[in-house]
Amino acid sequence: MKITIAKNEKEFDQIAAWRIIAEILTNPKAVIGLSTGRTTKNLHNIVGDIYTGFPFDVSNVTFFGLDEITNIPRDFRGACYTMLKTEMIDALGIKEENFIMPPTYSDDFNKECRDFQNAIESRGGIDLQILGLGENGHLGFNQPGSPFEGETWVTQMDEKLETRIRKETNTPPEVELGGLTLGIKNIMQARKIILVAKGNNKAEIVKQMLQGPISTDVPASILQFHPNCEFLLDTESAQKLFF
Repeated sequence: MKITIAKNEKEFDQIAAWRIIAEILTNPKAVIGLSTGRTTKNLHNIVGDIYTGFPFDVSNVTFFGLDEITNIPRDFRGACYTMLKTEMIDALGIKEENFIMPPTYSDDFNKECRDFQNAIESRGGIDLQILGLGENGHLGFNQPGSPFEGETWVTQMDEKLETRIRKETNTPPEVELGGLTLGIKNIMQARKIILVAKGNNKAEIVKQMLQGPISTDVPASILQFHPNCEFLLDTESAQKLFF
């Protein structure tokens, strides 16, 4: 288990950004999974800024998003596709065929789950997966109680998030919202993982993730078993850890 603690937010974002760039420079055909949210936005922007100033070869790199919200417009600013495009993918000039994302609308989401998973596997599987950490320990849309052996699926959304998205997209109650996400089994198959967490609000769940029992009650606790996982924290999120 590797734990890196950044002294401040700026250092945190720069370390994470350079982890992504290092993977690209050492593996020009890398398959890299990204996560959306407040924790990852700045680090994505930094990758784009560095590329703009000092271009490097990304022509054979494949990016994908860990998850996507179902039954919303793809151009909605809160859609994972749009967030990743805006934060980093467009800045790197990644071709659409090298940016793998499930659709937001479909008549058969079970098929979309299989297709999404197969598309990643057809590129050789995940070389590097960046993971955010939910305040309840979720990974992607794998909420507490999600099976460790689960593969790509559509899960129920967090109630607060669903309420906000319905309001912002004017989605009526009869339209079911969900989260299409790689399952925990898929995540654990990544050759390298970097879990990023920062802020006081993550301190308790970071402690449970790293020093509590491995349990589906805290999905991220399974990462204790991963052979090549780095936990990148700031001083605030790491404040309850004991060494």
